[in-house]
Amino acid sequence: MPARREAEQRAAAAAVGVRRVDFLDGHPDGTLTPGLELRRQVSAAIRRFRPDRVLTSSPLRRWEHLTGPSHPDHLAVGEATTCAVYPDSRNRFAFPDLLDEGLEPWVVREIWYAGGPAPDHVVDVTDQVDRKIAAMRAHHSQTAHLDVETWVRDRLGTVADNAGLPAGRLAEAFTVLRTD
Repeated sequence: MPARREAEQRAAAAAVGVRRVDFLDGHPDGTLTPGLELRRQVSAAIRRFRPDRVLTSSPLRRWEHLTGPSHPDHLAVGEATTCAVYPDSRNRFAFPDLLDEGLEPWVVREIWYAGGPAPDHVVDVTDQVDRKIAAMRAHHSQTAHLDVETWVRDRLGTVADNAGLPAGRLAEAFTVLRTD
């Protein structure tokens, strides 16, 4: 299953125009925890790629949506990434071995959380929805039981409606946190 899931992720990334996907070793599906090793790996990636913005899963459970955004792996990624953004990646004393690898501290300016409660930023994705649907379909092991197009359009339509966008628009919602 891990090889299949990696292939699906690469196909999903390609569907939205991403050319590079890195996987963090040592974290089997379904067993992820926001421990120090995951935080170190995410901090290393932040220091290597030096992003201004990081998009991650929300570390907060949504009781009204126990499936999807409340999966333990998603929550663990959100928590570990939050800790990697602050304080780990910007702190030269966190994971000093990263300095030995030439990975200098880096300050990420924003974290965008997906799937969390009370999002405060909406992005109109109507013009990109076909790529979103293709990416979701690429995760066949996770979506084969769904009518993916209907599911995506319904979910994004509800987000757009709740945000007051014009009828027929589709949107994604995020919680945006400034970190600098």
